[in-house]
Amino acid sequence: MTRWFLPCSWINRGGRMLLPVCLLTGPWLTHAQPPKRIEAGLFSLSGINETLPADWKPQTFSRIKRHTDYFLVKEDGTVVVKAESDQSASGLARAISISPIEYPVIQWRWKVNNVLKKGDVTSKDGDDYPARVYIAFAYDPEKAGYLERLKHEAVRLVQGKDVPYRAISYIWGSNAPAGTMIANPYTDSVMMFVVEAGKDKLQQWVTEKRNVREDYIKAFGEEPTMISGLAIMTDTDNTGESVIAWYGDIVFLENRRNPD
Repeated sequence: MTRWFLPCSWINRGGRMLLPVCLLTGPWLTHAQPPKRIEAGLFSLSGINETLPADWKPQTFSRIKRHTDYFLVKEDGTVVVKAESDQSASGLARAISISPIEYPVIQWRWKVNNVLKKGDVTSKDGDDYPARVYIAFAYDPEKAGYLERLKHEAVRLVQGKDVPYRAISYIWGSNAPAGTMIANPYTDSVMMFVVEAGKDKLQQWVTEKRNVREDYIKAFGEEPTMISGLAIMTDTDNTGESVIAWYGDIVFLENRRNPD
């Protein structure tokens, strides 16, 4: 099931953006070069004795009592996040403010031990995924239409929190072919991209690169707003199955035309 990862609850928990810094040296004002990459999830520098990676917080849902377990492990010589889901759902999320214009490319690596027999991107009952990387975009009233503004305000009043404007979910699909783009069965505000699918790459690390800006334009037909949050999630509550996934470092790369 798709749930909103709420950036308003993250913003007070250490989210930050790397910005160019101006340095005054002697009589000249020089400008430091902006970083070529933003390390959004540097799990490899964590210690396996730590509970969770820095800046990442559990994201649970009130109606779901069984939660996916996330913890740091050393896998193939590198510290990564391991997710174990048994008829459960929850995520790990962090607030992070990133310009998808300046840093449009996301890169990460992941691994899963199996796919879900009942996984189905077209139905609510099958809306479970061995692994996914979820990117939330900030709400911008100037971009939202009248009905979108009304809906957003209604949700904010009911929940007492803000919600993302839109989101992209990169998923490891179980039965849908790689290359599929489809709206989540719960909301068309979340567009899903199947980047891996099936059993061919089970139990092996796979590195992914996606151009978030281009994917957003393809999904929603307009330029993206600021990235406001990032999450990883492994869930099996709808299908009632079990799966294990591993997530490696996640970074955003500076502007380039293509993600390869």
